[in-house]
Amino acid sequence: MYFTIQRLSRSWVGGLATLLLGAGNSAHAGGIDQAVETLTAPVASAISSLIFFSIPLFGAELPLVVLWLIAGAIFSTFYFNFINLHGLPHAFKLVRGDYAQSWAHGEVSHFQALATAVSGTVGIGNIGGVAIAISLGGPGVLLWMILAGFLGMSTKFVECSLATHYRRQNADGSVSGGPMFYLSQGLAERGLPRLGKAMGKFYAIGIVIGCLGIGNMFQSNQAFMQFVNVTGGAETSWFADKGWLFGVVLATLIGLVILGGIKSIARVTEKVVPVMAALYCSMALLILVMNAEAIPFAIQAIFHGAFTAEGIAGGTLGAMIIGFQRAVFSNEAGIGSSAIAHAAARTHDPMTEGYVSLLEPLVDTIIICSLTGLVIVTTLYYDPALTETASGIQMTSQAFERNVAWFPLPLSVAALLFAFSTAVSWSYYGLKGWCYLFGEGLWGRSLFKLLFCIFIVVGSMIQLQSMLTLSDALVFVICVPNILGIYLLAPLVKRELKRYRLRLVSGEIIDHRSATPAAL
Repeated sequence: MYFTIQRLSRSWVGGLATLLLGAGNSAHAGGIDQAVETLTAPVASAISSLIFFSIPLFGAELPLVVLWLIAGAIFSTFYFNFINLHGLPHAFKLVRGDYAQSWAHGEVSHFQALATAVSGTVGIGNIGGVAIAISLGGPGVLLWMILAGFLGMSTKFVECSLATHYRRQNADGSVSGGPMFYLSQGLAERGLPRLGKAMGKFYAIGIVIGCLGIGNMFQSNQAFMQFVNVTGGAETSWFADKGWLFGVVLATLIGLVILGGIKSIARVTEKVVPVMAALYCSMALLILVMNAEAIPFAIQAIFHGAFTAEGIAGGTLGAMIIGFQRAVFSNEAGIGSSAIAHAAARTHDPMTEGYVSLLEPLVDTIIICSLTGLVIVTTLYYDPALTETASGIQMTSQAFERNVAWFPLPLSVAALLFAFSTAVSWSYYGLKGWCYLFGEGLWGRSLFKLLFCIFIVVGSMIQLQSMLTLSDALVFVICVPNILGIYLLAPLVKRELKRYRLRLVSGEIIDHRSATPAAL
């Protein structure tokens, strides 16, 4: 309809690179960029090609790593009898504090754990990445993106339940959890200690390197570019060649937050996440109200693009792949990163964090990403050339600006909040991977936090495409051991879930809001 089969079936690796870099070329590239690119490009390209290896099918390229994630999500959904549907009411009650256990081990409340995890997934990609996905695969990608988000809710349930079940209590009262812990301990319990230890270390290395790229440099770089755009553009903005200043300010603010650990991070995210989500969603809903006459067109375009007859070779399959990869990159279901945040929750029942985590893909993908997509597709009704004249966050910005000329300014505020909150949460993910490898010592933790802040400044100053490609590849490859761990440990989660439900029904767990035995 709007896109050729050739564009839909282009290399997935190339599409991912475009997706990550969003706005495209940096306005402040220089000699340092080129030197680092020359050094790292061959290594990054080789590793990325290996990890994102694709097989041709009906004219489209199917990346095996995405198929691995999809398979894990489908398995989790059916194995737990669509927990992503019937578990939602209980999840809302937990987040509301109906079953709060102030006496339990942990460092943050259910809502704070959810806010921290959501802040790590709701980032620049929700604004710019969705736009790129539509430009590559057409409006139909939105339907597959929503489906992938729905299935990913079940994956989140399993990994966050496991992370809380196998978390470790530290000497200072803090807790540490995540895939590296349930891989090593869980597989050891199943008679595979060496495999579990190796997989745990592999995961920890991947999350450390990945956090410095996707959760750090990418966020600061894209935030700076949007800041430059709203202050006059690359040609006239006073800030165009002052990425270092932007980076120093951003790094300072983030440093002040992460110095206090997960409690400090949670206090910030529980305030920032609702504000940034409300700001962005209210803007998007207003645009949709103003574009009301285009909504029937958008719905038709989305379903036609997802199931177009000509698309068996490119459209349907191509749109499905792009939609699923956008959802996976957005909510990180199957990658296991947000399970690290949920492991810090104050609870005596690990299943509670599994339930709470169901809300992540709902908020991140099904609500926020869908609103972005609908704004762009309804704008195509008035401006069919939108996807040809802009890319990434600029495309979304133009879609907002078409109706309200000054909307790019609050959109930039939302983008800055998205980048800030994502970096804050990913600093904690990387820190826990670092501590898993090198121990919980104060000096080691401080060194990592300093390194993280330095990379924020670097990300604002220069465009390191190969570094981002490498870190993204390592973030995706850690889904391989994580999904394998989900397959092997799913029976344990099912047993624990059955016990948890029995305790709810028996009255052992009390609903504090009504002071009566809880029920599902």
